[in-house]
Amino acid sequence: MAHQCFAQTPSAYGFPLLIKGLLESGVTRAPEQEIVSADSARLTYRQFAERVGRLASGLASLGVEPGDTVAIMDWDTNRYLECFFAVPMMGAVLHTVNVRLSAEQILYTINHAEDDVILTNSEFLPLLQQIWDRVDAGKKLVLLNDIGKSAQTVQTSLSFDIEYDALIAAADPWRDFPVFDDNTRATTFYTTGTTGQPKGVYFSHRQLVLHTLSVRTALATIGQGWFKDDEVYMPITPFFHVHAWGFPYIATMLGVKQVYCGRYVADSIVALFQREKVTLSHCVPTILRMVLDSAKTKGISLSGWKMIIGGAALPQALAREALELGLDIYAGYGMSETCPILTLSGLMPKMNNWEFERQVLRTTMTTGAPSVSRTTSLRQAGSRWWTATNSSCGEVS
Repeated sequence: MAHQCFAQTPSAYGFPLLIKGLLESGVTRAPEQEIVSADSARLTYRQFAERVGRLASGLASLGVEPGDTVAIMDWDTNRYLECFFAVPMMGAVLHTVNVRLSAEQILYTINHAEDDVILTNSEFLPLLQQIWDRVDAGKKLVLLNDIGKSAQTVQTSLSFDIEYDALIAAADPWRDFPVFDDNTRATTFYTTGTTGQPKGVYFSHRQLVLHTLSVRTALATIGQGWFKDDEVYMPITPFFHVHAWGFPYIATMLGVKQVYCGRYVADSIVALFQREKVTLSHCVPTILRMVLDSAKTKGISLSGWKMIIGGAALPQALAREALELGLDIYAGYGMSETCPILTLSGLMPKMNNWEFERQVLRTTMTTGAPSVSRTTSLRQAGSRWWTATNSSCGEVS
């Protein structure tokens, strides 16, 4: 039997799933909400959107065109978030360079991705200078500067085309971003953990938007909503690690307050938690260990802070210690190839009366549930389990 489809009218519009829609959502919902940096600099969503437009215009003035690749080497800052939107919204590809790779691996990824422009924090200049004579010719450099010096006064043999904030200040806002096929490549990064050189992975606009919508939907079904409109979000997972697990896109779409801590220093992270009243973060177990040690040293309760732990197994002893300090933790599982979130595990409200050790055991479980289908929400076996991605990646190895 043939499918029976509605005939579209000539004026019907197939709305593409583009990253610019996520930014438009956040600015429309909360134009005066804040995006805060570790140095206390504050942007409203309205100001942030203008900087995104200026960045796109500035990159275009450097010759960036649709299909070109823009690389970034930076800590977690508002600049990185601006690149998350500006670069793919203009039809280019954002290469999030893993600055924790070896110099040789970074060299390989820069050349393999065929980067056209590289935005680099001044702290990574020694690393970049070490490999620059083997980087393919023709790449332009933009300085991301945290030390209050102009591109001309930074001590390096590298030649910069312009400094980041100067680029934005000189550019006019690009307000009319193009509409294109949502299967257009948006980002690329490189995974390790296999033999040989790092493997390139890319994601389309459609995949990133679907991941954003599905994770948001899954989290909204837990209790009264686990990721609510009044959250204060601070990632402690690097942006280069699978888009910080996709959460910056969710946070921006919702228009929630965002806090960016730059380089990961435990005392600074805990201070930002207190100062900005952070309620939601995510990190790997080693960072959690640092945060707990800092909080214990200072006698600080972490009550009211929800934390997703991924990237490695969450040890029961670490989970126990976090819960004792008031942290509400969730163990997660995912892969670079799945954008990345697959499952999260934590306590449902009915489990709050369980004995403590049983809660610890359940909190640290991320596998072992029956076969997990790719739906937006899954709960089984008295635990809280859900999958939140229906996207896949392409390999460019």
